[in-house]
Amino acid sequence: MRIVSLACSNTEIVHALGCGHLLVGVDDHSDWPPEVVEPLPKVGPDLEIDVEKVASLEPDLVLATLTVPGHENVVAGLEEAGLPFIAPEPVSIDDVYRDIRQIAQLLGVPERGEAVVREMAAELGTGDPPTPDPHAPSVLIQWWPKPVIAPGRLSWAHQVLLRAGGRNPLGDEEVKSRPLTNREVVELAPDAIVLSWCGVHPDKYRPDVVLENPDFSGIPAIRCGQVHSVGEPFLGRPGPRLVEGIRALREVVREAARAGAGRR
Repeated sequence: MRIVSLACSNTEIVHALGCGHLLVGVDDHSDWPPEVVEPLPKVGPDLEIDVEKVASLEPDLVLATLTVPGHENVVAGLEEAGLPFIAPEPVSIDDVYRDIRQIAQLLGVPERGEAVVREMAAELGTGDPPTPDPHAPSVLIQWWPKPVIAPGRLSWAHQVLLRAGGRNPLGDEEVKSRPLTNREVVELAPDAIVLSWCGVHPDKYRPDVVLENPDFSGIPAIRCGQVHSVGEPFLGRPGPRLVEGIRALREVVREAARAGAGRR
């Protein structure tokens, strides 16, 4: 079977299922695991996929996505080309499990799919997360810095944060994510800010962009030095490495809680 993956999360799911050898092409952003993806043909960045190149690889299945705004245009191109594909659109942790099971079924390894889900569920849980403690630290996850883009209720990241013991300041908004003005960030007054910038290597994250913004100087997160980095591979990709994301967020929540206790 020949698989082309157009999203990092799908590539990592295929690897976790023990099927990395079936990949014959990936998008430009797929970077894990390097020994699997580096030798493979690249078919373009997420919003500029070269559908003709995908077709030239003669895939039996293309793993697209609808989690990236604008990727619906890529999906339309796959449809027009008559290529066999699926395009997952998870908004919850359980949706991520569902998609892993579907991919495992399509690749003929359903038992491995169940095993991957069990391993993830041991850390991430299942079902709707509990209602957050109103006194739990408020953690603003940044998908992008200028403008600030943060996840809302319809995001697996929202649920991962709740499972980690924190509160999402946009958790009452029925959106996947949305841009925020600086004034809105100030009004949300998060206890911690987590940089998880999409498409940027974690080594290039710049906490100073947040720490030195004069508009943010009165925010609790800034006053208490609670600006953290959790790589986008661990929060922004709906796949197996969310386990690393929740572990990192638990530590962020613990540190924010300690800083908050010190203020009282």
